[in-house]
Amino acid sequence: MTSPTPIFVGPIADDAPSLTERAIQAIRLSIRNGTMIPGELYTINQLASELGVSRSPVRDALLRLEETGVVKFERYRGFRLQMPGPRELAELFAVRVALEIPAARKAAARATDEQLAAIEVERSSLQAAAAADDEPDFMFHDQRLHGLVLDFAGNQYARAIIDNIRDATRLVGASTIENYRSLVEVYEEHMPIIDAMTRRSADAAAAAMAFHLRQTGLLLIQKSIGGEGTDAVDASQRLWDELVAGPDS
Repeated sequence: MTSPTPIFVGPIADDAPSLTERAIQAIRLSIRNGTMIPGELYTINQLASELGVSRSPVRDALLRLEETGVVKFERYRGFRLQMPGPRELAELFAVRVALEIPAARKAAARATDEQLAAIEVERSSLQAAAAADDEPDFMFHDQRLHGLVLDFAGNQYARAIIDNIRDATRLVGASTIENYRSLVEVYEEHMPIIDAMTRRSADAAAAAMAFHLRQTGLLLIQKSIGGEGTDAVDASQRLWDELVAGPDS
């Protein structure tokens, strides 16, 4: 019988409303920082012990994540983190495009000075992380920036959906940075979104978000296909055109 892979997650944080939510946060963090590995076998008992909680909230957290496709249970054995394939990635980005482009348009049109100040904080943090080549910190603030745009558009459910999607896509790799783009390049790709928000230009914000999602989505699909050659590029484009492309994307 295969032994479960060791987990190094650490005790869960105390800033979530329930033990289940805290367990979800801890699992998400382990996905983002690479301490839990796609395809490796883990057990509920093992994770509960690592987090310092009982089995029940861990089981409930994993069931929630199973609904998003991030977790796959194996009867009497445990669970694995499940990495989405190229088609699944395209479908996930279709949801991001459907939610984040109109959110960028709405957020830019209605942004308050306080909200723009919060955007500037994340921009500064992204810039600092890019300059330091600190990928974990960069990805943390990347997700916070996208979350703020969704929050400022006024749809809390959209943010929850996008957070789940980003957890799934993170399993393909920490990001498209490895072998594809530098942190500085990704930072520069965010700047048109931030500039448009600052100018409260709704159409420009939507267009910049569309470009960013397309670039990121195509590269992740290409990475999942497994190559940098013409065949992988063409295959990723076909999937994007089939499952994602629309008037704004």
